[in-house]
Amino acid sequence: MGILSGYRVLDCSIAMAGPFAAQRLGDLGADVIKVEPVTGEWQRHVAAGGARGNRVNVSFLSLNRNKRSLAVDLKSPDGKALLLDLVKQSDVFLQNYRPGVAKRLGVDYASLAAINPRLVYVSISGYGEDGPYLNRPGQDLVLQGMSGAMLSAGREGEPPTPAGQYLVDAITAYNAFEGALAALLHRERTGEGQLVQVNMLDSITTIQMQELSVFTVAGKPQQRSAEPHAHVYIRAPYGAFATSDGFIIVAFPKLRTLGEVIGEPSFLEMDDETDTWTRRDEIFAKTRERLKTKTSAEWLAALRQADIWCGPVYGYADLVEDEQIRHNGTFVEYDHPTEGHVKTPGFAIRFSKTPSVVERGAPVTGQHTRDVLKEMGLDEARIDEFLAKGIVGEEQV
Repeated sequence: MGILSGYRVLDCSIAMAGPFAAQRLGDLGADVIKVEPVTGEWQRHVAAGGARGNRVNVSFLSLNRNKRSLAVDLKSPDGKALLLDLVKQSDVFLQNYRPGVAKRLGVDYASLAAINPRLVYVSISGYGEDGPYLNRPGQDLVLQGMSGAMLSAGREGEPPTPAGQYLVDAITAYNAFEGALAALLHRERTGEGQLVQVNMLDSITTIQMQELSVFTVAGKPQQRSAEPHAHVYIRAPYGAFATSDGFIIVAFPKLRTLGEVIGEPSFLEMDDETDTWTRRDEIFAKTRERLKTKTSAEWLAALRQADIWCGPVYGYADLVEDEQIRHNGTFVEYDHPTEGHVKTPGFAIRFSKTPSVVERGAPVTGQHTRDVLKEMGLDEARIDEFLAKGIVGEEQV
């Protein structure tokens, strides 16, 4: 039994941020019902990285485990009535509709709170629920560019440096997940539900707490350097450096110690608190040239012996085989009825008494429509009628 066992979540979201947040609730035991069109959620039809599956593509598979699928046409009166009845029996409603869509469908917070005052309603948007950017598309890379984060690394004069992940979507999902948990705790104490609003712009901005405070409080500008320094607000050397057979990370060591290890005598006379800023490019370049002379394994052994922060630069093939990743059980593995054996990142938080579990993989469209409607009290004849009219959809596995 997961820590959220007994709670029901209606996931009416699409793409990544909303589904990822709902999946995390499901990983902790909540009964997550993915409410999607009879033709399936948008993400089912878009293959990230060109990866497709048999009946469930990899992108959808990665974001929708531990959910049941209810396929229903919310634009039909009967379909909307089904959803409203389900809301009365649910604890969390999560959506990331385009501005105005929830109200047009009659599933905005005010409408749903009127029929279930205990409901925790999580609304995810790109820029906020109102304001001048209300109708702009909230896409991950667009928000990365707007956030300022792309200019906190890389070389001066070169293009901005995007993250190698859907960073904004991921941190927004985490905020939505935490917001839902906090609101459920409030409800346990008071009996009342509430509206939780999360937006992508605020999410990517607020995780830059230190960087932005250096700018707003200390007045230090984002000054990129000539060398590919990994962060504008961290002293040299700091970045990825080529070795004779790969790359390693070196993170702001004491210059004297580094100089002794790599054989760079000029570092022995430099000051950690002044030269590492004023001579940042020089220090980076000299470190780069010295580290080219030996293998990654040789340098990592020597640097660690000197207590210098360092590490390998992995690709995914290296990451999944790492001994600590294996020890931690970072990836979960299970058999999916249509996609075969699945290995995918699991839930990162550990609970001693209520661990997360994978009870089911991502569903096919409407796989659980009949089960959910039965739980709502509908008989087989009524369900068959709705299926025949296209009000709901169902696929078998």
